[in-house]
Amino acid sequence: MNTNTSLSKLLPVLFGFFVMGFVDVVGISTSYVQKDFNLSDSVANLLPMMVFLWFFVFSVPTGLLMNKLGRKNTVLLSMVITFIAMLVPLIAYSYGMALFAFALLGIGNTILQVSLNPLVSNVVSKEHLTSRLTLGQFIKAIASFLGPIIAGFAAATLGNWKMLFPVFAGVTMLSGLWLLLTPIPRDERVEETTSFGEAFGLLKDRTILLLFLGILFVVGVDVGMNTATPKFLMERAGLPLEQAGLGTSLYFAARTVGALTGAILLAKFSATRFFRISMLSAITAMVIMLFSQSIVLILIMVAVIGFAIANIFSIIFSMALQNRPERGNEISGLMIMGVSGGAILPPLMGLASDAIGQTGGMLVILAGMLYLLLAAYVVKSERK
Repeated sequence: MNTNTSLSKLLPVLFGFFVMGFVDVVGISTSYVQKDFNLSDSVANLLPMMVFLWFFVFSVPTGLLMNKLGRKNTVLLSMVITFIAMLVPLIAYSYGMALFAFALLGIGNTILQVSLNPLVSNVVSKEHLTSRLTLGQFIKAIASFLGPIIAGFAAATLGNWKMLFPVFAGVTMLSGLWLLLTPIPRDERVEETTSFGEAFGLLKDRTILLLFLGILFVVGVDVGMNTATPKFLMERAGLPLEQAGLGTSLYFAARTVGALTGAILLAKFSATRFFRISMLSAITAMVIMLFSQSIVLILIMVAVIGFAIANIFSIIFSMALQNRPERGNEISGLMIMGVSGGAILPPLMGLASDAIGQTGGMLVILAGMLYLLLAAYVVKSERK
């Protein structure tokens, strides 16, 4: 396969990561829906819950479905569901229909994440898999950035924030058509349809179990940093919410830069070594931040953590796929089920924060980081 042919197959697959980033629009959408229908926080927060729920429910079934449909066709199915989800608020707009739309978006995104990540391995070599998955995460981060910007532009210029949905629907349709028209070889190693028991039985493999928990913790750390950073700045530095919220924006910016940097470096350096250095950097930054009283130093450490964490998801995911390539579909389902970890660490952080302040929440994040550092060393020995 020459370079031009390889690139022609890789580009439509990578563009799918842009559609994957649309799920993050639930953050800004929750605020608009809450305002439109005068909802309480607890009722409004059911919207993001509708997204996380489906990662737990549909991840493993999607891995089994891929054995029947193939990876490319499963990605196309996710595009159809995502496209329909984008149309729902335009056809009928109520709180109930918003819940339905984001349930569809969550289902579509779950299927997309399970199927798109292993599809990358169909168009790149094993040596470049980690760097290409990281590049995909960078593309996803761009879409995550653009969502609030498009919503704000639509509200201010077009008079209705919901006009972001036809934009996303159009991009989803283009992405699906591009992939549909691109011939991609099917992975002949994964043809046998397995059962739920056999899929979950893969967790008996110690390496797969360690990596599954790694996904759970890295997503928990990521969501935890997003939610806790403003609160930590408010408590430690006395900033108002409007200014403290910029800490989250800085974290996202650092993650985006980190993903792009990782896509370049991981093409040349060992993923295991990169994993270890990244976690040592993140843990060091967290410890410094916990003892700091300086706003500037805290913000610098938040940026360092975001930069360091940016590539861990892709590294763990590629390690899992390479560990058992003949069971790539089922492993992808298990790993994406770990995304539901974003709903596990925050409640624990809340309990710790209620007990000893925001430092308690950060200590929970630090515990998750320590597990990831342990995994960075143990997994390597497990694979020998």
